Amino acid sequence: MSAWIRKLAGLFRRNAAPVIEPSRATVPHDTLVIAIGDVHGCIDLLEDLWKQLSSIAARSQCRRKVLVFLGDYVDRGPASATVIDRLVRGFDGFTTIFLKGNHEEAMLQFVSSPLVGELWRSFGGMETLRSYGVIHGEGASWNDTRAAFAMALPPAHLDFLKNLKLHHIEGDYVFVHAGLRPHVSLEDQVEHDLLWIRDEFLASDADFGRVVVHGHTPGQEPVIRDNRIGIDTGAFFTGRLTALVLEGRERRLVST
Repeated sequence: MSAWIRKLAGLFRRNAAPVIEPSRATVPHDTLVIAIGDVHGCIDLLEDLWKQLSSIAARSQCRRKVLVFLGDYVDRGPASATVIDRLVRGFDGFTTIFLKGNHEEAMLQFVSSPLVGELWRSFGGMETLRSYGVIHGEGASWNDTRAAFAMALPPAHLDFLKNLKLHHIEGDYVFVHAGLRPHVSLEDQVEHDLLWIRDEFLASDADFGRVVVHGHTPGQEPVIRDNRIGIDTGAFFTGRLTALVLEGRERRLVST
């Protein structure tokens, strides 16, 4: 991590202790639900956060434990390949849900077509390539780089990417990567909005039928509204990865 990124991390870091936030919304009885925000190749932060979360889970009396990752596992940070390898290994004692983010969409598109190479480069794809040992040097052909990447990508990682979900429901909460289009039922939402939407969703006070838990839009702090909770705290530049812990009507925010 460069000096300027460490400086930003120091400016943005906040108290990492869990914050209790009671709510009328609830998760199913006897169920602990943990949602983790955008990891973006920051394996060190994921492992640090997991130490805190596994301790919380060990103290919980709930028999059912659910872990929801909100997408954007890759790009920007230095260790995308290692992050996916860690996710593929799983988390003992948890039913694990992996959602698809817009960065995974771009990564999958590049596996199929070199035409998206420049677009992927613009939001962090070069770091992902390097994490798999693929270098797109000056004057290199995107076609050659795509072929090298397809060879370097382990089959288990490709299967993981191809089987990511678009949303998940637990009680009064729905988990998505980016958000929902207001006044459109969940069944009628389109994939592009679930992965990419910002302004129309973030500015809306619409009742989505459930509280929407999302990532995608980074901020210095988690955002808690009546209709949504955003937990992308910009791990790759702030050094802060955030999780939302739900049990009954209790909400806790846990960060690195």
